[in-house]
Amino acid sequence: MGIIVSKNNDENSRLNERITADLRERATAEAIANDPDLVEDADYTKDLKKTGKHTWIWVVLVVLALISLVIIVTI
Repeated sequence: MGIIVSKNNDENSRLNERITADLRERATAEAIANDPDLVEDADYTKDLKKTGKHTWIWVVLVVLALISLVIIVTI
């Protein structure tokens, strides 16, 4: 006596596709829920301003002040 075993690849592949799609959907939902970057949600960021168009002036002034300190120390 023998047992006849037949593989239904089409049905198994559809089931595998559904399981994979479900797992992928759960993983993306969990990744969104566990987002570690909460900087945008913080209360202190509400009153902050973006950098202005004259920021380069401050950078130049700081560099000039550092150069002046170096010159004063070396003389």
